[in-house]
Amino acid sequence: MARIPGAPPTAEFEQIFSNMRRGMAELTGREIDRALEPLELYAHVPELFRGMLALQQAGGGAGRIDTRLSDLARLKAATLTNCEYCIDVGSLISRRSGLSDEMLLALPNYHTSPLFTEVEKLVLDYAVGMSRTPVDVSEELFARLREHFDDAQIVELTHMIAGENMAGRFNHALGVGSAGFSEGMVCAVPERAPAPAAA
Repeated sequence: MARIPGAPPTAEFEQIFSNMRRGMAELTGREIDRALEPLELYAHVPELFRGMLALQQAGGGAGRIDTRLSDLARLKAATLTNCEYCIDVGSLISRRSGLSDEMLLALPNYHTSPLFTEVEKLVLDYAVGMSRTPVDVSEELFARLREHFDDAQIVELTHMIAGENMAGRFNHALGVGSAGFSEGMVCAVPERAPAPAAA
């Protein structure tokens, strides 16, 4: 349970929440009581709530980068912020975009895992670098990204990883935990961003 309750429903947002609950039920195949907890917290500040919805819709509709890569990068960022909610929902979404249970469990050791392609490992390296504090994205790593992605794709990927970091930190600070999206299924595990390589 979050540290503060969600905002009481307003006429303006009730239809939005109803549609989102229905969408989450379709995604998961069941009703989940706490599925919308982060947005219910944002609803305390209507301007932020509207902004977050717009940001999510824009990010979800961009579509310049393969969904599987985007989902993989976001899940890796979620494991590095240790956000239970983000790992829970991210594991479900990643599974739906083709990641196997073995891949979810291999995320901490992706560098040595034969389950990930070289491009997937590159995207994971980027997610790790962006999720460090301070951010640690080397010129070499960025040059490798440019070999596989155009400018718009890199911006979209960067946005997805940054957004996941923001969501994880928001949820952590307000005590939002797992909502049960991946209940009874394999879930990625929280981890710590490895220290940058010595220069």
